[in-house]
Amino acid sequence: MAADEQIHAEVAYGTPAHQWLIAVAIAPSTSVRMAICQSGILQCCPEIDLARDSVGKFGNVVQLDDLVYEGDRIEIYRALRADPKAARRQRAERARATRGRCT
Repeated sequence: MAADEQIHAEVAYGTPAHQWLIAVAIAPSTSVRMAICQSGILQCCPEIDLARDSVGKFGNVVQLDDLVYEGDRIEIYRALRADPKAARRQRAERARATRGRCT
């Protein structure tokens, strides 16, 4: 494949300790799954499980079989540790409980 027949994209993944942003040059008909595999991120981060983890482009969830286009940023999302609604509710309850106290 000639260099002018390739498209350029990025694969992004982050943990609390480190963030990866890997540039890939791929064929125009490459799927999200193949772009992730070709980036090498699965070897760097064995905790990634494409059967479990969601993926997206620029914050929008996509399927692994979707095609990658020039300039796409493919993002691999980790599972949330806590339900955001439940965490907000707990913070509000703690704030309510401490609001009437004298310190």
